[in-house]
Amino acid sequence: MNSLQSLTGVERHLGADAIVVSKTDLKGRITYANQTFLDIAGYVEEEVLGKPHSILRHPDMPRSVFKLLWDSIAAGQELFAYVVNRAKNGDHYWVFAHVTPTFDDAGTVKGFHSSRRAPRPEAVAVIRTVYRDMREEEARHANAKDAMAASLELLINKYIGHGRTYEDLVFSL
Repeated sequence: MNSLQSLTGVERHLGADAIVVSKTDLKGRITYANQTFLDIAGYVEEEVLGKPHSILRHPDMPRSVFKLLWDSIAAGQELFAYVVNRAKNGDHYWVFAHVTPTFDDAGTVKGFHSSRRAPRPEAVAVIRTVYRDMREEEARHANAKDAMAASLELLINKYIGHGRTYEDLVFSL
């Protein structure tokens, strides 16, 4: 599907009041997408429902940021993150994402909910550099687990500082 689409280099932009919403099951398969999601990503609902949310994955996103995201939400915590996504036609768009677990009546995580807004351009300018450095670090390692660990170490040592979190960086931008 989308993973084979060539990148166009064209950036799409969300409107200032636009909110992109999606919900997924525990495996990250899309169970709901609002019209704003469909419009910015260039899909129709039938193309995304039941598909992995990773159909939007842009190669400029460090894998270690997704590890942070999944570790946080699987532990029942929310996470805020800057994300660059790939539209169906190969265009890209940046979002400021708030991802939360969804709980059933017993308090068990049953899925995930994400709301995304347009990011501030100044924040994207900074995070592009951070993510570029993280991807370059990931590329230095043949083993995916080692690559993610090294990338996260670089993130902490170079951009966050010990005793701080990824979200501290995100909210400082």
